[in-house]
Amino acid sequence: MNDMINHAVGKPAQAQTTVTAEKLAVAVGSGSLRVYATPMLTALMEAAACQAAAPYLEEGETTVGTALDICHTAATPEGMEVTASAELTEINGRELTFRVRAWDSAGEIGHGTHKRFVVNSGRFQEKAEKRGKDA
Repeated sequence: MNDMINHAVGKPAQAQTTVTAEKLAVAVGSGSLRVYATPMLTALMEAAACQAAAPYLEEGETTVGTALDICHTAATPEGMEVTASAELTEINGRELTFRVRAWDSAGEIGHGTHKRFVVNSGRFQEKAEKRGKDA
């Protein structure tokens, strides 16, 4: 990891999606209602954080999620657009902390913090595959 990541602090990135049937709580098993599922909101927030860090990583590096503390504060029905943003707020060695939030056209639907860790893609994948074989 180089010092370029320091330039990412304070620069938000966004990810967007449309709430479709397969992203509803009833479809993903996180509830019985036809509203945007919390696991899908989580994935969108993580995607925004990945986008915020990606331009500043060295070749062969990526980030992996290690912690997520969010509040899903409002329900979004099928058909609405959802946007998530992530802003890098802190760097502690290889650990990155992001402020995340999400909204639809009616207002905020969630907010919180997300931590990601910078890793070497190849070594990380090899370690994961070895873990699968050793189990």
